[in-house]
Amino acid sequence: MIPTTVEWHAIATNDPRADGQFYYGVMSTGIFCRPSCKSRLPLRQNVQIFKTTTAAVRAGLRPCKRCRPTGQLVSPATWVTEIKTIIKHHYAEPLTLNDLAWLAHGAPYYLHHVFQRETGQTPLAYVQRVRFQHAQRLLRTTALPIQTVAQRCGFTSASYFSTQFKVVTGMTPRQFRQTVN
Repeated sequence: MIPTTVEWHAIATNDPRADGQFYYGVMSTGIFCRPSCKSRLPLRQNVQIFKTTTAAVRAGLRPCKRCRPTGQLVSPATWVTEIKTIIKHHYAEPLTLNDLAWLAHGAPYYLHHVFQRETGQTPLAYVQRVRFQHAQRLLRTTALPIQTVAQRCGFTSASYFSTQFKVVTGMTPRQFRQTVN
């Protein structure tokens, strides 16, 4: 929702009386604030109004570090732990950075930056690692065909899975299965 004249005036003047009545999101930065936030005034066309912090988070925005509209400060380590949990629950689905950011209530670039800084790897590299761990478990514990293992672990093609599996482990899925059984 685009800001009304009254809402825009409250944002432009940093009016603390408007706090709690609405929150504004700056779509170009992916951040949402209280009306009283002392951050730089955004362009009006980049602003959307939200009635609750939950609505802003659902829209993919993250809370401003300056005005803390949610009242809480989430540490990067805590957020990365949440992201890892999301990945472990959704690894078999096609996950793009945008999908992951939506599930983790953040902006894609910021999520990528924080995750890589905290873990030393990109979120999508972590997704692949989780997929390969599950594939190895399935290869060790089941007699499922390689194609089924690949599909259950989120790979779209068995040939891509086999090629990447060999890059990661140094052996094909069939060879891996033979060495562990």
